[in-house]
Amino acid sequence: MAMGLLISYLCFSSLYFHFSYSSTFRLPIGVHPLDEKYFDRNVIRCKDGSRLFTRDRLNDDFCDCPDGTDEPGTSACPAGKFYCRNTGSTPRFLFSSRVNDKVCDCCDGSDEYDGTVICPNTCVMGGNVAYQTINYGSFASHVGSGDATKPKPEINMEDSMQKLIGLKAFVFLQLAIVVVVVAYRLVRCRKTRRRHSH
Repeated sequence: MAMGLLISYLCFSSLYFHFSYSSTFRLPIGVHPLDEKYFDRNVIRCKDGSRLFTRDRLNDDFCDCPDGTDEPGTSACPAGKFYCRNTGSTPRFLFSSRVNDKVCDCCDGSDEYDGTVICPNTCVMGGNVAYQTINYGSFASHVGSGDATKPKPEINMEDSMQKLIGLKAFVFLQLAIVVVVVAYRLVRCRKTRRRHSH
């Protein structure tokens, strides 16, 4: 039993160090890409100049700056603004009171990131159109025509990286569970053999 606990502790501590020290600084949720350098420092000044705050207090759901600089991705500050990337459509700012309010305001769903609501990505690639209609009657005539002139959808690298990181964490977690179960079974098997041999 102690062996299994030791192995599980080692697995989880190595996972913790891998993910906490191997990741680089990422742009916080709700921040415009042009403000990346502004938020890249360890100590950040509120945009109105009133206060300083450390990077770990960014998006911590507590309003430190009166202008909402420290909470672009939460609804903690009434004066805060949330940036919707809306990849494939028109980017825009929202009042941060609309973040995680269970209403999909950004067409890419980025304003509802807490997981209580699943927002479909309704942004249309390559344009400002909110929705695209498909004529299903003419679809059958185009099947097999091999229309190579159709533009292929772009790959969202940021989304792909997030999915890859999540998948990597899931695989490591599964591996750790397998190691713990195998170690536990080995220890039990050895104890059983010792009892039978004496």
